[in-house]
Amino acid sequence: MTESTDLDPEDRKIVTLARSARARNGVPEGAAVRDGTGRTYVAGTVALDSLKLSALRTAVAMAVASGATSLEAAAVVTEAGSASAEDLAAVRDLGGAGTPVLVASPDGTVRDTVAAG
Repeated sequence: MTESTDLDPEDRKIVTLARSARARNGVPEGAAVRDGTGRTYVAGTVALDSLKLSALRTAVAMAVASGATSLEAAAVVTEAGSASAEDLAAVRDLGGAGTPVLVASPDGTVRDTVAAG
């Protein structure tokens, strides 16, 4: 486990943004991604009758829809122990296999950092 204060400031920022999205929207997960130019995209879980997306896949979709062509890093705040295979695949599709995905608990403590690939 890594305290958020031990992270690089840019990584701490995306964990904080993901945590805020989760809390603000009252959803199971919050996520944030940072694209190759340093822009960030923040999302929460989407749970409609006709559309269900995890927070991380929603953040990746928002980045793509805004014209991002790469990712530097991703973060997801969740009670789950790890990011799902589908979430990692979405990050990998845009960022490549080496893109780090920070998995944090609801209190913002990073439990794991995994490569998308």
